[in-house]
Amino acid sequence: MLFRDFSLHLQKIEGASARLEMMALLADLYVDLLQSPSVEQELVLATYLMQGSLVPSYQSLEFQMSEKMLLRTLARVAQGQAKQPASVDQNLFASVDESFSDDARVLTDLQLAYKQLGDIGQLFESKLTVLNLPRPTAELSIQQVYDSLHALATSSGAGSQEQKVALLADLLQQLDPLSAKYISRIVLSKMRLGFSTMTILDALSFVKNQSKVDSTNLERAFFKKADLGKLALAYLVTHRQKSSQELLETYHAELGVPILPVLCQRLNSAAEIIDKMGPVIAEPKYDGLRVQLHFKRDGFADNGLTYKAFTRNLDDVTHMFPELAGLAKQLQAKDCILDTEAVGIDRQTGGFLPFQTTIKRKRKHDVSAKAAEVPICFFAFDLLWLDGQVLLNEPLSERKTKLTEVIKPADFLRDTEYLLIDEPGKLKKFHEEQLAMGLEGAVMKQPDSAYVAGRKSWRWVKIKEEEGSQGKLTDTIDCVMMGYYFGKGKRQAFGIGALLVGVVDRDGEGNLTVKSLSKIGTGFTDEQFRQIKTLADQCGAPQGSKPLLYEVHKNLFPDVWLTPEIILEVAADEISKSPIHTAGVALRFPRLVKIRTDKKLDNATTMEELAAIHIAA
Repeated sequence: MLFRDFSLHLQKIEGASARLEMMALLADLYVDLLQSPSVEQELVLATYLMQGSLVPSYQSLEFQMSEKMLLRTLARVAQGQAKQPASVDQNLFASVDESFSDDARVLTDLQLAYKQLGDIGQLFESKLTVLNLPRPTAELSIQQVYDSLHALATSSGAGSQEQKVALLADLLQQLDPLSAKYISRIVLSKMRLGFSTMTILDALSFVKNQSKVDSTNLERAFFKKADLGKLALAYLVTHRQKSSQELLETYHAELGVPILPVLCQRLNSAAEIIDKMGPVIAEPKYDGLRVQLHFKRDGFADNGLTYKAFTRNLDDVTHMFPELAGLAKQLQAKDCILDTEAVGIDRQTGGFLPFQTTIKRKRKHDVSAKAAEVPICFFAFDLLWLDGQVLLNEPLSERKTKLTEVIKPADFLRDTEYLLIDEPGKLKKFHEEQLAMGLEGAVMKQPDSAYVAGRKSWRWVKIKEEEGSQGKLTDTIDCVMMGYYFGKGKRQAFGIGALLVGVVDRDGEGNLTVKSLSKIGTGFTDEQFRQIKTLADQCGAPQGSKPLLYEVHKNLFPDVWLTPEIILEVAADEISKSPIHTAGVALRFPRLVKIRTDKKLDNATTMEELAAIHIAA
């Protein structure tokens, strides 16, 4: 497929006004990709590119190009064209001399235009349209564009920034303005198309069935191996003749590719848990960073190490934990996958450090210094793979037994202690003991449960008290930041005065939605305001319009809409009925606890969970 045709599909998807329309347009794209002579390559590459990446989400390959570098690239393309005789109509910058001799003024003009548009893609398309560059005789395919972008992303060393600008400028001169729009967005990983992973899975099902009948099985397959490109290829090409159920049974986890994590449901008392679940495996709930560890004694070919580490958001954080080089001495296995919680340890007391200290280890620079400052212990609580065998469908109790046999405890790695409990009184005591130790409480798991990602059942449940004081909610809420309102007075300096937050739900057709729950305008430090504004600036909604999955009363529309990428942990005194918030309830006296950079939309609190949060007695 020509990249120009790929861009035309993306333009239609971006213009969709409803989720079903968006899904159908994505399906049309896949149908056209299936006609390509290079379908096995381009189907996978297109799946990554439409998400603003060259690789699946669990791999790290960044372009390392800032917005300013992109503007420099566009200025270079414009100046190169301007060296030829041009009419006034062709002049890109009305306020700059037609010779374009002043580089600084050209760049300044572009910066002003970008500030007005707020979208790098629109800027590239509009300016290159005015330039009217001569089109090359041979148009580039998806594969050719991908190869050029890969060369750009892997350019490194002395002079690499200048080389990146030159490579991108050369690519732009071979493309039409619409293609340039999406190229610039891909480089910044900001596609602004508005669809989610589930939308892509629905579209894949639609290609074969003209319905979403296979979506559930595709989602379960994705849980095992979080790579949409590989799944699209298997479903539409290599295993096209199989039913989705047959595909699910043969589509297995893969060492080095993250498995989506199981998440906890909420219940409110030990008695309720035992009544609903029967005997449970009870574990401490650590306030750390969820990390999935992949170990291969012979080493991974792509990074040369014996280990890989992924967060719950599928981010590759291998380089952030140099202590994992010691895994080979502590694991009695040829290869394995561990589900763990990484928690900072106080060197002086041996106690646990708070989450905000632990999260400082999630960084790209000065890793060794921060590792020495904040030592980490990985508490392993599940074993998902052992010596080539996938364990996802084995009972938890058996996985636990194998886990204790695999791990030799060390300062940086321990298996999580647990108890089998069948009495509410004993479970309540266990929970209180964890709180007394400064942990978040307890996690309860069904001993015979398989490892199934998400919150699809009552396999895992938590009790988690936030403050334990009278008149407060018994738990905090992980809210989606939907938008913000401009500030007044002192807050004008921050550019943000209050936030609109919501929780996730499913509509009648199973589509993900976000419903408004609260406005939050108090309890922020100046630093938190600055941090939230910085994050918000990176998540503006396309064309400044309300994202399709948001359900918000018009009287609550914020000044700035955001895409659902920022998760905030929020506390409140109580939940009360609300005639205006689409969640049907609202928070009284909400306040920010922390910014959850380790969580994404899939980890936000659901309406079902919200209904289970009670007011403390």
